[in-house]
Amino acid sequence: MVGLASLSLSEGVSEQADKAGRGDALSALASLLEADMQACDHAIIARMDSPVALIPQLAAHIVAAGGKRLRPLLTLATARLCGYAGGERHVDLAACVEFIHTATLLHDDVVDESHLRRGLASANVVFGNQASVLVGDFLFARAFQLMVADGSLPVLKILSRAAATIAEGEVLQLATQNDLSTDEARYLEVIRCKTGALFAAACQVGAIIAERPASEGQALAEYGMALGTAFQLVDDALDYAADEAVLGKTVGDDFREGKVTLPVLAAYHAGDAEERAFWQRTIEASEQTEADLQRALHLVASCGAIQATLDRAAKFAADANRALAIFPDSALRQGLMAVADYTVSRLR
Repeated sequence: MVGLASLSLSEGVSEQADKAGRGDALSALASLLEADMQACDHAIIARMDSPVALIPQLAAHIVAAGGKRLRPLLTLATARLCGYAGGERHVDLAACVEFIHTATLLHDDVVDESHLRRGLASANVVFGNQASVLVGDFLFARAFQLMVADGSLPVLKILSRAAATIAEGEVLQLATQNDLSTDEARYLEVIRCKTGALFAAACQVGAIIAERPASEGQALAEYGMALGTAFQLVDDALDYAADEAVLGKTVGDDFREGKVTLPVLAAYHAGDAEERAFWQRTIEASEQTEADLQRALHLVASCGAIQATLDRAAKFAADANRALAIFPDSALRQGLMAVADYTVSRLR
């Protein structure tokens, strides 16, 4: 088992960019915040440690899988965008955001019975469901320790509310699962809760610790919410269109789990009677054969559902960039805008 001390989270971002064969917007933004990212790496690794051996072992497995580290990067970038220069609060809160995110991933993989996470066997496969849930709980607890240590009630309010909203989003998704009567508004509410809320909080706390006006904090929250919504829309499209090696998880997981996402809704409403019957059988009744995934991929692609989902994501990315207009032009603002554009370009 790889030790935590030997791992660098920033290396995970660099490796992802190398695999893509080019420097993307995430690595470009990270390069503007190299010292902050390294400090955040150290904070995450230090606070993942525990005398209970299984915790750092499982944590090392998560770190070794890499990942974009987008949410903590947003906290660091927005704090600096707002002129924060008062110490290490942005670093600790970035680590806090990553712990909340990682905890939800551990729990989600158990609920979804996932087998891959970022191209590696998921933690629940390697260590079992019980260990994954309990280490997820540990990371949530660490996150709240960091919130309390920061000492700001506004920060605590924003991040704790985001944690609760994420849980609500996951429960709401469970309620819409296998239900093709779900409309787009309810679907978007699910992804705003389960994904957008943490993006928004990660960005908003940057303005709080920099003691900027409420208007700037609200603008950053709007940027994060729109960015997170676009990000999840593209992820939902990737599940029906990506190469498994690129996606880093099993293609078609959403289909097998009966999740009602925008590509499915678009294909269902565009289909004829026979095609609608297919979706009703596979999604609503959960009656699937081995050949059904390929049929689903074909139906989604042939009716333009992937492009429709990407077009919807592009509108949210544009909303995100418009929210940044309140800030003067700078390399960091341009970097944040490039991240919004990159989010949508992952499948173009």
